[in-house]
Amino acid sequence: MNVTINRQARDVMADKDELLEQVKSEKSVKNKILSLPFLIIGFLVIVFGPFMLYAMTHQHVTNNSSSSQTSTTTKTKRSSSKYVAGKDYKITYNNQGVIDKATLDKGLKVSYLTDVDDLMDTSSNGSNMAKIEVYYNKDKNLLVERLFENGYKDDKESSRVVYDLSKEKVVDLGISNDMNYGGLPLVYKWEKLTK
Repeated sequence: MNVTINRQARDVMADKDELLEQVKSEKSVKNKILSLPFLIIGFLVIVFGPFMLYAMTHQHVTNNSSSSQTSTTTKTKRSSSKYVAGKDYKITYNNQGVIDKATLDKGLKVSYLTDVDDLMDTSSNGSNMAKIEVYYNKDKNLLVERLFENGYKDDKESSRVVYDLSKEKVVDLGISNDMNYGGLPLVYKWEKLTK
């Protein structure tokens, strides 16, 4: 009887060991199944990561290069204007004691009134200007710009623009009463001399 009990005990122990192995193998399968997505993601990152990094870096370099070329071209264009002051156009400042020249120039630049090549350009992309008069409203710190396109008549401007020096932006394109320039001092005049 003792032998039978020992045999049964060994069978139970064998069954226990077998059950433990089954449980371990089931956990292993579950772990493998759960880790499969991470393995796939890792593989994709390793394979496509360098391509994505290259593409992002290349795009950044291309954009910087393009901006740099545009900036250089613009600077070159401005510095090598084909128009000559005194021959093709004339600028007159009447700002002494009225407005600081640096402030006036900054307002003119923001309003795109310093790009001589554009002002002289008579194509559909150009400003096609014949004359520009800028008046200063000291009380409101405004520049009132009268723009005369080629072919204007009877001192009638083609358009008026009001630039607010305090806000550093155009505040009016011909709508409000601030457009009135009567009685304001003329501080800047640009005239096209060539026909």
